[in-house]
Amino acid sequence: MARIDESLPFLPVNIAVLTISDSRTLADDKSGQRLQEMLIADGHSLAAREIVTDDGDKIIAALRKHVADPTVDVVITTGGTGVTGRDVTPEAFKQVMEKEIEGFGELFRWISYQKVGTSTIQSRAIGGVADGTYLFALPGSPSACKDGWEEILKYQLDSRHRPCNLVELMPRLKEHLKAAS
Repeated sequence: MARIDESLPFLPVNIAVLTISDSRTLADDKSGQRLQEMLIADGHSLAAREIVTDDGDKIIAALRKHVADPTVDVVITTGGTGVTGRDVTPEAFKQVMEKEIEGFGELFRWISYQKVGTSTIQSRAIGGVADGTYLFALPGSPSACKDGWEEILKYQLDSRHRPCNLVELMPRLKEHLKAAS
């Protein structure tokens, strides 16, 4: 069973939080606020927080901006993962990601199924890697953000999590670039 090895040092990561919405502002963004509070409470740093409209090109530009920023280790978005016409976050992610972490979406939906039943099929939560930066898209509700953070990301972004975690892989995420040069 997975556990936190307290004998190891905790290595905080820098996380950008993006809320994908046409109707939210920073003042009323409960999902982004929830993510910010949880990641800070767990010892990580908020690298950026912004609202991006439900527009594929704008989402792609925001993701690429944060991926290009060497101070950002992880980007977590909330919103735009449903199935309506304006929900284009997964499509934008696929334009930016080099590799998809299929297990993230699968595990998120399994966790969600236990709480909302078959309604979980409406979630297109997705995770991946782009130029050494982790990208995770969560649905736009505070409870979905809580589930994604508390049940998955909190542990995978903790360097002490055993048997393994995503933090320990960070130094190796750009190996393909070194091999090409």
